[in-house]
Parts: sequence; C-alpha cells; structure tokens
Amino acid sequence: MSSLVWWRDAVIYQVYPRSFADADGDGMGDLRGITSRLDHLAELGVDALWMSPFYPSPQHDAGYDVADYRDVDPRFGTLADFDALVVAAKARNLRVVVDLVPNHTSSEHVWFKEALAAGPGSHARERYHFRKGLGPDGELPPNGWQSVFGGPAWTRVPDGEWYLHLFDTSQPDLNWDLPEVRQMFVDVLRFWLDRGVDGFRVDVAHGLIKESGLPDWTEAQVPITSPGAEHRTPPMWDQDGVHDIYREWRRVLDSYDGDRIMVGEAWVSPAERMARYIRPDEMHQAFNFNYLMAPWTAADQRAAITESIEGVAPVGAVCTWVLSNHDVVRHASRLGFEPGYSTQGGIGVGDPQPDEALGLRRARAATMLMLSLPGSAYVYQGEELGLPEHTTLPDDERQDPTWFRSKHEVRGRDGCRVPVPWEADAPSFGFGPTAASWLPQPADWGRFAADAQRGVPGSTLSLYTAALRLRRSYELGRGVLEWNTADDLVDFRNGGIRVITNFGQVPAPLPPGEVLLASGDLAADGSLPPDTTAWVRA
Repeated sequence: MSSLVWWRDAVIYQVYPRSFADADGDGMGDLRGITSRLDHLAELGVDALWMSPFYPSPQHDAGYDVADYRDVDPRFGTLADFDALVVAAKARNLRVVVDLVPNHTSSEHVWFKEALAAGPGSHARERYHFRKGLGPDGELPPNGWQSVFGGPAWTRVPDGEWYLHLFDTSQPDLNWDLPEVRQMFVDVLRFWLDRGVDGFRVDVAHGLIKESGLPDWTEAQVPITSPGAEHRTPPMWDQDGVHDIYREWRRVLDSYDGDRIMVGEAWVSPAERMARYIRPDEMHQAFNFNYLMAPWTAADQRAAITESIEGVAPVGAVCTWVLSNHDVVRHASRLGFEPGYSTQGGIGVGDPQPDEALGLRRARAATMLMLSLPGSAYVYQGEELGLPEHTTLPDDERQDPTWFRSKHEVRGRDGCRVPVPWEADAPSFGFGPTAASWLPQPADWGRFAADAQRGVPGSTLSLYTAALRLRRSYELGRGVLEWNTADDLVDFRNGGIRVITNFGQVPAPLPPGEVLLASGDLAADGSLPPDTTAWVRA
C-alpha cells in the first residue's frame, strides 16, 4: 500500500451536525450551517471532516436510529444541501467522511414496520432478530443479553414475539446473516460514493454478526470488548463473520478512485483483535479506544502508545489517535480528575466536578502529544476551543436515551454534545441566528468562542492551529518514534522533533534546541512544567 495515500497521516475533524452550526435558527444544527463554517476547518488545518448521522430519523438516539439511509433529514436540510456541502469542502481541500449505522435501523424504518405488520414466521421478520420468549407464556426475554444503554436488550411486541436491540428499543438490530441485508448496504455505500464522499465511519463495527443461536450471556456490558467469562468472547460482539462483510465493502470502495476509506468504531481488545479489522483487504482504520481511555500517567501513556503501534504493525496499518468524541466526556474535563476516577457514565450537577484549569492544561498537553504521533488523528468539534464538558446541564434538559433507560442513574452523553460557541457576543454564541439551542449552553461559554480566540497568542485555538501546521511541516504523521527513558516523562524523537510531556510533579529540564511549540508557558529557567508538552527541534 502506498505510503502517500492521504488517510495514513490525516487529521480528521468530527462534526456532530446537531451541535455544529444552525443556519435556519430552529436551534438544531444543519448542513447549511456546516457549510457556513468550513473556512474555520480550512484555517485550522485539518484534512477532512467526518459528519455524524444526518439521515431521516425520529431522533430517539440523536440520529443513530436511521429511518432512511439514502436521504437527508429535513431537520438538517436536503440532498441538494449535502451536495453543496461536498462541493464547498472540496473547494477548500477538505475531504468528506459520513457516518454509516449498519448494526441497527430505526423502528421507523420501512423494513421494521413491515416486520411488525407481517407477523411471526414472515420473511420481513428475518431481516431482524425476532424470537419467542421464555417461560410458560413466552413472557420472559429469549436470553439474558443487556442493552448498552441499560436494561434488557429485548422488547416484546403485541403478538408475543421479542426483538433484539443492543441499544435503544427504537434501534432493532439487523440480521446480517440475510443476503438481502448485505445487498442493501452495498447499495447504500454506492449511493453516497456516487455523491462524492471520501469514506465512511462505521458505527458499532464489531456488532453486526451475532453468535449462531444467540446463546445466553448475563455479564454486564463493558466499553471495550475482550474475552470475559471462561475467556469467551461475548456472543454479540467481535464475531469472526464481520470480516467477510468488510472485505466485500472494501472491494466496493476500491472500485472508486480517490482512495476512499472506512474507519471502524470497533470497541475490541487486545490490540491484536482490533488489528483484524484493518487488514489490507478490510478497513483502512479503526478507532484506538485503548489510547483514548489510557490514564494520565507516563507509564500508562507509554504503554498505550507502544501497544497501539505494535498491535497494528503486523497488518501494515497505521494507528489512529483520538481523545474526545460524541460518546465520551470531553478530555478537557475528563483529565481534570486524578487517574482512577471514572467518568464513563457522564458528569452531572450532583457528581464531583473536575478541576477546570487542571483539565485544560492537561488537555492541551495531551493534544500536542497526540498530534506528534505517527498515523492519523481525530479531533472532535470544539476541542480546538478548549471546550469542557457541560457538567451542570439540568437533568430535565437531558435527551440521551441512556439517561432514561438507566432510570436516571447514568448521566449519559449530552454534556459533550452541547452546541459550539462561535461568537462571544451573539445569540446562542453564534451557533445560530437566534437564541434557540437544542441543548442549553453554559452562560459563560462566550470565553471559549472561536472569535474570542482566533489570532490570540496562547489561546487553545492558536495552539491547535500551530500544532497542526508543524505536524504537517515536519511530517510527524509519517514518522517513527525513537524512545528515551524517563520515569515521569513521555519522551521520544519523531524525525527532527523531540517530543516531551511532563507527567511529574516538578519541572523537567528540556534538551538543547529550539522549542517550536509548548502547550503552556515554560518555567522561568526554561524547564518544562508539570502537565505540559513541548516540541523541540534538536
């Protein structure tokens, strides 16, 4: 595989359409809003944008419940708006990646409506996982599988059968053993490729195939799948059959010009299992969640980086690096806690609150460390502004199905999905032309607005812009790491750059050379303070 293909060292910016920019003032972001802010991405210096779902959907799970895979939800615009966005992005040398949600449809999808109407034993029900229940009257779920969002993974319909949904009840899982399902998604791939997209981010990539017979499994759902009881892989995740699907998809993508890509959301471990998704004839990339979840210590960061690189090397793939996305607490808040504190369930008013200054300082250091690593990096919208999690979001404003299915025990993901502030003194901080916002923004977010940071030395936006420029100039994404040993430091050379992150409690001396960029101010004697990263040209 050519070392010159664009995606091997690309920086890809995730756009969450609901919360990026609102052109029509209804309080929800839309495609025309995204188009209006593309100059920000071009000036930032990213290579591509990936958009979370914008398809027709009842929005029970923020668009990850898709009712039609070949159209645009009127809330977000039209297919003409999508086409205009692609043209505008390409004019700025930005590639476009779209989300694909193949594990499940919406309960409003025409196939599921047909399944409910057709009844037990019908072909329409074969497209999903319908089963008879247990117990004398079938009143119990077919097995003990649990939903990722909390509660049973089964819901009973009026005729007595149950259907499987590994997520919300509004998201019935498809039966990927059926050729008709496979063909439908090949057609979906071609539909968007023909419209000029450069690739797909594949949602729940490790979940499409279930173990034959749907054997019982009563262990709790965990974020990263690895062999559990008796070293057995959970029957709903990471089954070998998924790889045949991605080989077929790869053949489709390879039939188009322009190096179209697939990146998988595959929450699997260890790295050797994840690497199976990115063999040369399957996906191009898979998200590196082990790195995202690594604690903020020198030892843990070194281990995560080393294991990630070594894990993908045998298949000739590159690593991806990511610190935030639409499903996890933003790293500017997550790193505001000491290692060991779990933010997996979100952060709410009654929970311990992060140290904002500490979180931002570490987040800036973590970002510079991430952007110095070889491979491809992903940036979540707003992190270039230093946005923290909205940790004081009123509970009555929450919309994440996790909050409801957990019976208000798990805060969920709304805190990282709050609309982006663009202009400090505008209604909704410039998110839209009115004060409307589908999730309320904190009253003090004007200080994070893009216009308050643009061109300001030392601002987080200026730091990201400078780091991305240097990353490209020094080809850090194509480099090879040469490690130096130090207890409280992550210290390595990548090409002509020495990268040092101080995880200790006291300043650390820097090696001789020009400090090209640092995530924070250096000490008076020129040493590197704690929770700070520097790039030094030797």
